[in-house]
Amino acid sequence: MNPYHVDSLLQLSEVCRMQEDQEMARDLVERALYSLECAFHPVFSLTSGTCRLDYRRPENRAFYLSLFKHMIFLEKRGCPRTALEFCKLILSLDPENDPLCVLLLIDLLSLRAREYSFLTRMFQEWEGHRNLSQLPNFAFSVPLAYFLLSQQEALSEAELSQARERAAHLLQHALIMFPSVLMPLLDHCSVQPDSRVASHSFFGLQAQISQPPALNQLVSLYVGRTHSLWKDPAIMAWLETNVHEVLRRVDTSEPVVEEFAQKRKVRYQSAPRNISRHVILSELKEATAALPLEVTSQPVIGFDPLPPLDSITSYTRPERTTHPSNESTLSLFFRSLLPNFTLQGEIRQDGDEEAGAGQDLNQGVNRLMAAMRDMLANIQFQEPPRDENPDGDADWD
Repeated sequence: MNPYHVDSLLQLSEVCRMQEDQEMARDLVERALYSLECAFHPVFSLTSGTCRLDYRRPENRAFYLSLFKHMIFLEKRGCPRTALEFCKLILSLDPENDPLCVLLLIDLLSLRAREYSFLTRMFQEWEGHRNLSQLPNFAFSVPLAYFLLSQQEALSEAELSQARERAAHLLQHALIMFPSVLMPLLDHCSVQPDSRVASHSFFGLQAQISQPPALNQLVSLYVGRTHSLWKDPAIMAWLETNVHEVLRRVDTSEPVVEEFAQKRKVRYQSAPRNISRHVILSELKEATAALPLEVTSQPVIGFDPLPPLDSITSYTRPERTTHPSNESTLSLFFRSLLPNFTLQGEIRQDGDEEAGAGQDLNQGVNRLMAAMRDMLANIQFQEPPRDENPDGDADWD
């Protein structure tokens, strides 16, 4: 195997990861990145933010997957800021289509890297054209970022008050839009809700059963990844306050409750292919178990999971010429040595040149066979020399 064949390195890295050899898996991914970096065009600059790669072309997918796997390894090694920069890089390669759906991960990396201002600024700038609030991870992580900003002493009192109000407003909207997040989140945090919350139907089991399958994937993905960020006692107290406020708004039948319920019914009917691809790469059992049957029933290749249905093929493999199956064993042997070999009876009579070329080839083959016969005839086997006195005449002491 070529030691720098990228697809093979990615597949072998996946095998090592399954065998819990994380060190070797990480080394193989880094080797794949090195191989890809050596092939960069001189004007291809990752730091410019203007380079684009089309994921529909198979040649570009290895670079996406290598960056994504390297980002996951960095996050596991406790380097969230570096992983965040790699996440930004992947998003910059195709921000419109986001083939690996790193928008489902960038909020977590921002919170762990304590880049709260970046997350809130991104939400403000992208909400208008990307509707980030319709993703559960942004709906809950952005108010959490505002709340953590309100705990910093470097800001003025007015900014702290504004951040607290913004955090409470966004969190209440997130709880109304995605009520199925609360109970799994508390369960992962080993927190028992009070009797009012536990007995209310809005956050009950019906909220989880009635949600569409695509929304179930997003909720499982978010809760499985970010539940550790909500275990802080101050965050739990803030969450409890807003949960009770949401129950008050639900009991008073505010119009926003019915409006968000209608949105949940209409949207999230089926997950796009990039979200399913992200779930497969996430390695989270809770999210993988929620994948639809049309995704789990097809084979998944480690170096190209769920390829796009509209892939752009830059080249096609040339078709191999078929040969008659009634050829002799000797003819097949010579054809394996000389692909243009043809028997005397197979020479096409399309022209004198083709016939002459076929005759010359057959003459060459005949000379080769004659040389092989002479070589086999001249082979002589020599008997090993015999010892006339096998017992030996050595004297015994």
